[in-house]
Amino acid sequence: MSHKIKVLIVEDDPYLGMIMKECFETREFEAYLFASGKDGLDAYFKLNPDICILDVMLPMMDGFSIAKAIREADQRTPIIFLTARSMKEDVKEGFSIGADDYVKKPFSIEE
Repeated sequence: MSHKIKVLIVEDDPYLGMIMKECFETREFEAYLFASGKDGLDAYFKLNPDICILDVMLPMMDGFSIAKAIREADQRTPIIFLTARSMKEDVKEGFSIGADDYVKKPFSIEE
C-alpha cells in the first residue's frame, strides 16, 4: 500500500476550505482542514503533514505566526501561503519566513 500525501489546510473560509479539501481528496491526497491558526498549528504537530497550505489572515493566530513556529521545528516541510494579502511586503514576509510559494486569492484550482 502506498503512502498518501498528507495535506494540512488552514483556511477560515468554510466554503473555500471544503472545496480545497475535496479537490485534494479526489486526487488521492489525505487532506485535513482547520479554520483557526491555533488549531492548525496543533494539528501540524499531531499529524506531521507532508505539506502545509496556510491562509494568512486567520482567527487566534495568523498564518505567518504558524509558519514561523513550523520553521522553528522543521525546515523541510513545504509551506504554501494562500491569501488575499497580495501586497509586495506581505509576499516578501511570507518568503522570508520560509514559505515555498505564495498563491494570491482568487486563484484557480489548477493553480
